[in-house]
Amino acid sequence: MSFIQKLNRAWCESNSLLMVGLDPDTTRLPVELKDRPDAIFEFCRRIVDATAPYVCGFKPQIAYFAAARAEGQLEDICAYIRENHPELPVVLDAKRGDIGATAVQYAKEVFGRYGADAVTVSPYLGSDSVEPYLDWEGKGVIVLCRTSNAGGSDLQFLETDGIPLYMRVADLVANKWNRNGQCGLVVGATYPNELAAVRKAIGDDVPLLVPGIGAQGGDVAATCAAGCNSKKQGMMINSSRAILYAQGPGDWTEAAGQAALETRDSINAHR
Repeated sequence: MSFIQKLNRAWCESNSLLMVGLDPDTTRLPVELKDRPDAIFEFCRRIVDATAPYVCGFKPQIAYFAAARAEGQLEDICAYIRENHPELPVVLDAKRGDIGATAVQYAKEVFGRYGADAVTVSPYLGSDSVEPYLDWEGKGVIVLCRTSNAGGSDLQFLETDGIPLYMRVADLVANKWNRNGQCGLVVGATYPNELAAVRKAIGDDVPLLVPGIGAQGGDVAATCAAGCNSKKQGMMINSSRAILYAQGPGDWTEAAGQAALETRDSINAHR
């Protein structure tokens, strides 16, 4: 099953547009895990199991694993999701962007070593830097467009012939690179006007990975109004810290599950 097929099925079967980001900060792990050699894997495993009923997928951020020399644990959690929650896609958040020969190796890493269903990439080096990912049949390639951070405006708002660069990227991805229906775009919840403009420009079929709710302060109602397609789907609305490190009356896994449930229900109430 391709990434897009798996994502479409997850939207329907889970009744959720929520994606949980796996950003295991070693300084914030529960005390009970801190001395374990597999602490990062175990933390992510428990988060995955607690939140899986309420999500449309998971987005591990490779930097958190690599900084802790835990790439092996990233392999393990990707394998765990494939084996125990095979209906949920895994998007590896790597934001890769390099020349074609190097991109070939990055694609092998993402889709071969980690077995991810999709990857985030930068469009800055152009089509030949993205092509190696597109060569992997059925795998998703999610291109940075209008990112959720304030500094994204430094380049993404630059105009060419009166059109901002992020809209050029949206057009390029939707109408040229997406020839096999593999592509998506990253557009932040923190910029609902730009999110609406991108959705209008690309139509219904290109999925959007939407970071920025939760800890970054993006508004759920505005995000749903701006980014949903005509089927009231079309988005992977990511939340990481607000779910991973949620506080509640029970233990941390129960708190994470409750936070995921409440976030899913909030999204559903506005779409």
